[in-house]
Order: sequence, then C-alpha cells, then structure tokens
Amino acid sequence: MFIKSYALTHPSQPNYLGLFSGSTQGITVDSCPHTFSAQSLESELIGAGKTFVGYSEGLPAVGSTVCASGLYVRKHAPWTDSPRTIAVTISPSPASLTSFAKLPTVAWVIPSLDDDMHDGTIQQADSWPQTHLMAYATWAKNNNSLLIVQWDEDQGTTANYIATIFVGPMVKPGKYSETINHHNILRTIEDMYGLAHLGSSAGAKAITDVWK
Repeated sequence: MFIKSYALTHPSQPNYLGLFSGSTQGITVDSCPHTFSAQSLESELIGAGKTFVGYSEGLPAVGSTVCASGLYVRKHAPWTDSPRTIAVTISPSPASLTSFAKLPTVAWVIPSLDDDMHDGTIQQADSWPQTHLMAYATWAKNNNSLLIVQWDEDQGTTANYIATIFVGPMVKPGKYSETINHHNILRTIEDMYGLAHLGSSAGAKAITDVWK
C-alpha cells in the first residue's frame, strides 16, 4: 500500500484519462462524449502485440459508447473515447471468461457508481472487490499476476489523497512512502511491457521498490 498516493486533479474523468494516456487531454470536467486520437495504454499494448480489455459494470452492451446507463458512466471508462474501443459488461464476474488464464495482458475493471464509493456506501464499495476480485487475487498469487487497486480522486476536502494497493506474488507487503500519482502507475505498467512512455508518464518515475 502506498501512503503518499495522490490524484492528478478533480473531478473523476481527467484522472482516468491521465492513467490511460499520460494526459488529461485538456478535460477539466466530467463531460461526455469525447473522442481522442492520442496514443493510449490500450493502443500501445495492441501495437506491441499484446492485449487490453476494459470491463465496466453495468455497461448496457458490449462496445457501447453511451454516456450513461443506469449506474454505468462513460467518464470512468476512458477507452470508450478511443477509436479502438474494446469493452465488455462485467456481470456477474469481472472477467466473464471461463478462466483467468484467458484474461488480456492488461485489464481495467470499473465498478458502477453504487460500488465505487461515489453514490453507494463505503461498505458497498468495500464489499465489491471481495465479491468480484478476490477470486482473481487468489489466482494471481499462484500465476505471477498483479492486481492494482487504484482510486481516481478523493472526496474533495483534502489534498486529493487516494489509495493505491498492489497485490501479487512479486510484491513485498508493506507501506511505501514515496509520492506517486496516476502517471507513476502508468509508467510502471509501460515499463513492465517495454512500451513507450505516454505524455507525462515520460517524466514520472516507475515504481520499483515494491518488488521482491
């Protein structure tokens, strides 16, 4: 767990874009729709022969670009702003796959507004990963896979302090005190797969002290 992890800004959407593309793409509000031609984590992975999928709870149909539907909101799914969109609905499990071994190289799993501490309770948001991600976290320990749990922003009353948690067999358990943000997370993922550094991730340090 990182005890000095901070979001880039407020509100939610530019933080997701920063983590996905190394830039807020000039977005300062939770507006919709947008289309960006800039390179992203998704396009870089695909260009390197790897795979990416975004799983959004409540997405009304695979590949939907709707701005909102029930408790689903597009502002939390930055890949939908890319011309190369790949997205699926997560119901009832985040993967909707027969095996975790068939997951893509990188997957983003986004809870609905009721399950991400936005509209629902803290208890609901605490229960959601136990229900939907615990099986994967257990599998990851035996299959050299990494789970990153990342918040987008804080409640708007502090210094935008957020939680960032790494879980996997390669992680040394502990509390880490370096100052990080979404660009450090992106840089770390890019370095894992030998990708170029997008936007502000080029000037961000990769996280290296957590590995065994």
